Amino acid sequence: MVSASILRGKPAFRLQDAPTWVLIAGSAALGLPTMATLAGGAWTQESGAHGPIVLATSAWLLWREREVIRTDARPGNLILALPLLVLSLAVYVFGRAFDFDTLEAGGLYGAGLSAAYAAIGGRLMARLWFPFFYLAFAVPPPRLWMDIVTAPLKQFVSVASSGALHGMGLPVAREGVIIFVAQYQLLVEDACSGMNSLIGLSAISLLYVYLRRRSSVAYTALMVALVLPVAVAANVVRIMALILLTYFFGDGVAQGFLHVTTGMFLFAVALSLVFALDAGLARLLLPREEAG
Repeated sequence: MVSASILRGKPAFRLQDAPTWVLIAGSAALGLPTMATLAGGAWTQESGAHGPIVLATSAWLLWREREVIRTDARPGNLILALPLLVLSLAVYVFGRAFDFDTLEAGGLYGAGLSAAYAAIGGRLMARLWFPFFYLAFAVPPPRLWMDIVTAPLKQFVSVASSGALHGMGLPVAREGVIIFVAQYQLLVEDACSGMNSLIGLSAISLLYVYLRRRSSVAYTALMVALVLPVAVAANVVRIMALILLTYFFGDGVAQGFLHVTTGMFLFAVALSLVFALDAGLARLLLPREEAG
């Protein structure tokens, strides 16, 4: 008997398609609650605002490779995939049960990698390494790790910004991460340390380098390493600008609308500087066809 779907010219559902639909349904069941959690928490903060952008662009990058995935996919070894999947799901459940966003999102990320390996194999994942690596930026970093890394950065940007302005003759002094200017005192918070800018800048810079150059892992790692001094320098300038605004216009002006505006403006400047560094380094380090 000829099925109605064939009579209408549409392919009938095949049994081998079932794992794909199970994978999609399972991903939605796990991913949508986590996305809702992050949308109400980590993604609303400066350190995680890039998360939705990373998630959307990662999906787009994989969608661009759909023909390669369709033709070259080879199922991975389930003996390797299943233990990682079970471990990732355990981390996911623990993180969700105890409100650890990093563990919840990290467990979901690990489960996604396990499922991808089982579906398309390690060789194809290695060829398409960038979208899978880039997706990790959507996982919010652990708070404890952020505190450990941020502390010395806050000290550095405090010393650099107050020292530069004091050398220019302004009445600026510093005690730890507290900066005194005239009758005002400013606390250098985590957002001004450069760490938040570093994560967002790294993600966007990586995407730019991948789309612009399709270059090697070594060149990509070099660009990521250059993002750190750019992000820190941008935040030193940001703090100097806030000190000057406080000194000349008062604390209300510096801590109001201009506080956010300076951060956005200097992020754009830092990103432009990363693009300029890439243009210069590409001419020196990459073949002509990639550097063009």
